Amino acid sequence: MKAIIVEDEIPAREELAYLIETYSEIEITDCFEDGLDVLKFLQEHETDAIFLDINIPSLDGMLLAGSISKFAHKPYIIFTTAYKEHAVQAFELEAFDYILKPYEEKRIAAMLKRLEAAYKREHSLLGEEGAVPRNGGLHRKERVNLRKGEKIIVADANDIFYCAAQEKITLVYTQQETFEMPMAISEFQSLLPEDLFFRCHRSYLVNLTKIREIVPWFNQTYLLRLNGMDAEIPVSRRNVKQFKALMHF
Repeated sequence: MKAIIVEDEIPAREELAYLIETYSEIEITDCFEDGLDVLKFLQEHETDAIFLDINIPSLDGMLLAGSISKFAHKPYIIFTTAYKEHAVQAFELEAFDYILKPYEEKRIAAMLKRLEAAYKREHSLLGEEGAVPRNGGLHRKERVNLRKGEKIIVADANDIFYCAAQEKITLVYTQQETFEMPMAISEFQSLLPEDLFFRCHRSYLVNLTKIREIVPWFNQTYLLRLNGMDAEIPVSRRNVKQFKALMHF
């Protein structure tokens, strides 16, 4: 796995490089101080991850991340900054993590472990590297940002059991919590892995791996009961055929 560091303060850059070398097998191929230099580099080269400071010359880290989000090949972005106030915007850009300075060694080590695991998981799904284009990247859909008040919780998509449309918001249910996402259920569905989630009803989206029982209901439709939950999720008549094909019955 290859990465670059974008940091204009030499001590911070050297410390981060040391921690990455100590706690991971990630190869740091280049270091940059200027956002425009990074943009030029990425137009000709690919990298797997970017450790990105926000307060950098020419093009700040947020603007740079916004530009990178439009690339066909989207590296993991790990923001490294002294500023807490950009966290919400960072996760809206689907950052892998947001690390505050001064660095905490345990925090960095844990993040690097997750990063390498995500990279390996993605490439085990892709088979040979490059076999499937990273147009958004599988890793982007393995993790999803969920809102809890003013906080953003970065969750594993597979922790979501089901979603329900409620007027202009989408209620997202994990086994422990409920989150309110300010978007239509179709928009939220686009953020999730297509092979895990099925739109079983115009108002419901279900994680196929969480289904415990498929119960016959009226008009040849079904109710779905999920592992460890009391909820019953309807399968609408128009979606029955596709659902039965997905579940092989």
